[in-house]
Amino acid sequence: MDHAGVLALFDRDMREGAQPDGPDTRVERVGSVVRQVSSARGWNGVVWSDLDETGADAAIAEQIAYFSGLGREFEWKLYGHDRPVDLGQRLRAAGFEPEPEETLMIAEVAGLDLDAEPPEGIRLLPVTDAAGINLVADVHEKAFGTDGSRLRHQLLAQLTEEPDTVLATVALSGDEPVSSARLELVPGTRFAGLWGGGTVEAWRGRGIYRALVAHRARVAAERGYRYLQVDASSQSRPILERLGFEALTTTTPYTYVP
Repeated sequence: MDHAGVLALFDRDMREGAQPDGPDTRVERVGSVVRQVSSARGWNGVVWSDLDETGADAAIAEQIAYFSGLGREFEWKLYGHDRPVDLGQRLRAAGFEPEPEETLMIAEVAGLDLDAEPPEGIRLLPVTDAAGINLVADVHEKAFGTDGSRLRHQLLAQLTEEPDTVLATVALSGDEPVSSARLELVPGTRFAGLWGGGTVEAWRGRGIYRALVAHRARVAAERGYRYLQVDASSQSRPILERLGFEALTTTTPYTYVP
């Protein structure tokens, strides 16, 4: 893979040319910043910037003023190759709190091992309604220890109004949800995104996450997407590397609470 070329394509398609991630959101370009604006229950934040040392602090202050005026917590999604090189330090100085660093991993769908199946006793259930969304959110809360209300709202809106943009799947042992994940499909781009992959602690290490990756990759291939991208944690990175994903850069969410 041409890392520099694919990363430039990712920046152009998925960040500078970002599309709203739900029906109740909009994407705005303000100067050298691209931001998404949503309701208080959606994701608000900066997805791309093209800044230098002379204008970075003013751009940061402008985004703080804008989202604070809306009364919204927001995230500045910083990538390892973003400029200026001290942008992370500038964000911290302005009052942002960094969350754990992740790795942006990308794979060509055609080169992935898609034969992984769920382990015995596990079945994959496509999510098509509110009951399925509740199962996904239940797994999310148990796997990550965070509130699932935003995920419930986002998935319900997508499945109701834009069902072709998301595929959510939950892994069940009997009737017990033990893992879940979703595939975000962005029309007009070459990238599909793997998001929310999480497994309840007692069920980790059995191949469920790998099977969910393969399942979503098959769907992406069927729908004509060339690349899969994922923000990988330290836990998922080794699995993804074995499947054929490559690390291109890091990504760190910086959160600002008004």
